[in-house]
Amino acid sequence: MQLNPEAPSGRPRLLVVDDDWNIRDSLKRFFASQDFEVDTAENALAARRKLHEKAPDLVILDIMMPGEDGLSLCRSIAELKTIPIILVSARSEEIDRIIGLEIGADDYLTKPFHPRELLARVRAVLRRLELSTQVNAGEESQQFFEFDRWVLEVPKRRLRRDDGVIVPLSATEFSLLMVFMKNPRVVLSRERILDLTRISDSDVFDRSVDSQISRFRRKLERDPKDPAIIKTVWGGGYMLDTDVRRI
Repeated sequence: MQLNPEAPSGRPRLLVVDDDWNIRDSLKRFFASQDFEVDTAENALAARRKLHEKAPDLVILDIMMPGEDGLSLCRSIAELKTIPIILVSARSEEIDRIIGLEIGADDYLTKPFHPRELLARVRAVLRRLELSTQVNAGEESQQFFEFDRWVLEVPKRRLRRDDGVIVPLSATEFSLLMVFMKNPRVVLSRERILDLTRISDSDVFDRSVDSQISRFRRKLERDPKDPAIIKTVWGGGYMLDTDVRRI
C-alpha cells in the first residue's frame, strides 16, 4: 500500500466522521480533488461499520457528535488498530487537545479551519506512518527490540509483554518508541524528540510530548506514577532507563 499522498499511484484512503453533512461533503470533494479516496460516516456507529468493512489509512474524526462522541471512538480505534487519527473540534480548549492526544490521536485541529491546513496535517501524519512502517526499508523492518518485560515487534508495530499481552501502537507512538529503542540510556530533550520523530511536522507542541510520554507510561510501566522504564530528567527531558537488545 502506498501511503504517500503525493505519490503518482496508490491513492490513500480517508474516513471522514462528522455529523454535519456539509462538512462531510465538502471535505470529501476537496480531498478527492487532491487524489485521495474518501469515505464518510455521520456518527460513531456508521464509522465502526466502515472501519470493519475496509480499514482506511487515516481517520478525520469530529469530537462533538450525538450519541457516542469522537473521543470515545478515538480511544476504541487506538486500542484495537494502528490507524492514524486527526481529531477536529469546535472546542478550542487546550485540555481537549491534550486529552485527544493522550487517548491515541495523532493530531488535533480546531474548527473552523482551512481545508488546506487539514490537508497539510493529513500529509504529515501519513508521511510519519510511511516512514515508521518502512523503518529503513528492509533489514531493520525484520527486527525485534527487547527491553524490560517488553518486545517491540517492528513489522507489526506493536508491543508484546512477557505474559503475552499485545499492545497496538499508533503511528506517533511507534515513532516515539523507536527513538527510545535507538537511544537507550540517553537523555533526550523534548526538542530532540520532536526532531527525531518528525512530530513537529504536525505542529505538536512540547506539552504534547509530555502527554505522549504519560500515555506510554500507562501502557509500559508497572507503576506509571513511579516510572522505571521512561524516566523524566529534570531540566533535560526523558530517558529510556533500561537496556535494549535486538533479537
